[in-house]
This record gives sequence, structure tokens and C-alpha cells, in this order.
Amino acid sequence: MQFKTDHKRVFGLDIFRAVAIILVVLVHGAYILNDTILEGFPYFSMIDGVDLFFVLSGFLIGGILLKEINKEAPFRHRQLFRFWKRRWFRTLPNYYLILLLNYLVVKHGVINEDITQFNYTFIVFLQNFSTPFHGFFWESWSLSIEEWFYIFTPLLILLSIRFFSAKTSFLVSTLIMILFPALYRLNIYDASIDPYFWDVIFRKTVLTRLDSIGYGLLAAWTHYYYIRIWKKYRIAAFISGTLFMLFVIHFNPGHQSIYSQVLYFSFVPISAGLLLPLAESIRNANGFFAWSIEHISKISYSMYLINLALVAEVMRDNFTPRGGTDGIIKYVLYWIIVIGVSTILYKYYEKPMMDLRDRKISFRSLTSYIKKR
Repeated sequence: MQFKTDHKRVFGLDIFRAVAIILVVLVHGAYILNDTILEGFPYFSMIDGVDLFFVLSGFLIGGILLKEINKEAPFRHRQLFRFWKRRWFRTLPNYYLILLLNYLVVKHGVINEDITQFNYTFIVFLQNFSTPFHGFFWESWSLSIEEWFYIFTPLLILLSIRFFSAKTSFLVSTLIMILFPALYRLNIYDASIDPYFWDVIFRKTVLTRLDSIGYGLLAAWTHYYYIRIWKKYRIAAFISGTLFMLFVIHFNPGHQSIYSQVLYFSFVPISAGLLLPLAESIRNANGFFAWSIEHISKISYSMYLINLALVAEVMRDNFTPRGGTDGIIKYVLYWIIVIGVSTILYKYYEKPMMDLRDRKISFRSLTSYIKKR
């Protein structure tokens, strides 16, 4: 059996994305290993996988926007709407499907969450815009940040490109996306905050975290305009990023510090962004390992959406691990279910929806397309 990879993809970025989702799934399933010989696996502190997703997203979307604004045709509303259409066909169908499933499993008592927390804000990604939310579809916090990034960034470029060159307008927009959240975090700094509210206010709201994606934009700008420097210093950048990331992981002065509430959320994406030049230089790979990494990368969005509430919490509340061998078996089962269901979801729902992005959509054409599938 041959395991062929798609040579149109950048394998190093697939590694980046695969590592990000593996870190997320590891954290959400860690409780299953309690009271087993593998309790505490993987036995060392890790970077937050969501931060890797943020930086990679900024880098990829930044690259798309840079190509768009550097075309001969000016970047105007038509290009903006096309960008939004492509992004939303990529993200919204899966999100709304999993949102509905979350509502159903909570409403019917399959998992123990608070159905009263569900409201219209989850439809328009306002559940954590400036204030925290709790008790329902926890993992949607990062998706709100992504969606508002898709809105704000091209709008800033559209406004600034009327006054500056493409290169300058993109940089100005990027700096706004980086500086505003950092200043906002500084403004709401709270010396008396506890770990829970640090998590839901500083880590999980839109206005405090857009800069995590903004650093990916800065990487994309560097890659586009300074490709020689990008390639020349990729090894040095990777080593620097790795050392910086190790510092960020292990330096913890407490949640009440300015470092933890302000600087930490800048340092994490900077360290991750420094890994991108080397990752981007790894263009292709073959074999089972490469195929596996590419596959995990492709299904990572579906894995992110289902792994917590629809798998980990369903197991927690209905098939509680009892430690020992039972815990290990259920941990393996947890990974099999996450990867298996995500593969099906990607193949039969997520990918077909993405394929609609470049079509001229009407109700009739959409109905016809679905019937053909």
C-alpha cells in the first residue's frame, strides 16, 4: 500500500498544525489517565496548542491577503467579500453543525453542561468578545477570535490601503492587530485575579487575544517582502524560537503579575512565529509518517470541534474511566473516536462544503450539489 501525500501542501506547516491539534487533544483527554500507570502523560509542560493554531492561521491568511492586495486590480469591496466567502465556507458549516450537536447533547442530559448559557451570541461569535462565557461549548472561545480576526484584518487593510502602499498598509494593519490587544490587556490588568478568571478573561476573550494571530500576520509580511532573510536565518530563528518557547513554558511568576496577564500572550506567539521559517522550508515528504501528519493536519479543525464536549465529556459523564487498565483502554478509545469521527466529518461534510467556495452559489445549485454528494 502506498501512502501518497499532496505535494501542493507544505509539509512543514502540516507538522505545525498537526502538533497543535495533538497538544489540544492531549490536554482535553488527560483526565482519562488518572489513576493509571500513564497518569501525567506526556510528563512535561507543553505550549498551548491553540496558540500554535493562532500563529499559523495569521501566517496563512496573511499570505492570502498579501497576494490579493499586490495584484494589479485594487483591493476593494469585491475582493473583501470574496475573501469572507472563502473563509466562511471553510469555518462556518462545521462550526454550526457542532454547535447544534453541543446544544442537543446538553439539552438531553448526555453531558453535564448548562443549557441556559446558550443564546444568540454563539451564532454571531459574541459569546466571548469582551466578556467571558462559561458552561457551554467551551472550545468555541478560540473560534470567535478567529472569526473576528477574519473581519477586522481585511477591513483595516481596505481602509489603510487608500492612504499607503500595499506593503505599508499591511504592516500598519498588522501593528494595530498586535498593539491594541496588548494595550487592552494592560488596561484591564487585575492584581487580584485568580487562575480561573485569568483563563476566561485574559486567555479566552476576543479583545485580549487578537494579537496572537497578529504575529502570524507579521511573519507573513516578512516572508512576502523579505524572503531572502526569511530563508537565510530559518535555522537561527528556529533555535531562538525553541529556546524562547522553553522560557515561556517554564517561567511562571503567578497569574497576578503583569507578565502573566500582558506579556505572556505576546511572548507565546512570538516564540511560535520564529519556528515558521524552518517549518515553511520543509516542502514535501513521503511515506506513512508523512501521510499520517498530513491527514491529522487536514482533519485538525474537525478534531478541535469534537474532541472535548462530544468525546471527552461524553466519556466523562457516561463511561467514567475507573483507572488502571480501564483508563488506558478508554484513553486509546478516545483517540480512535476523535480521529475516526473527524475523518468522516472532514470527508463527507467539511471538505464538500469547502469545495463550494469558488462556485457561484444559488439555492438551486446548492441543492443540486448536495444531492450529487
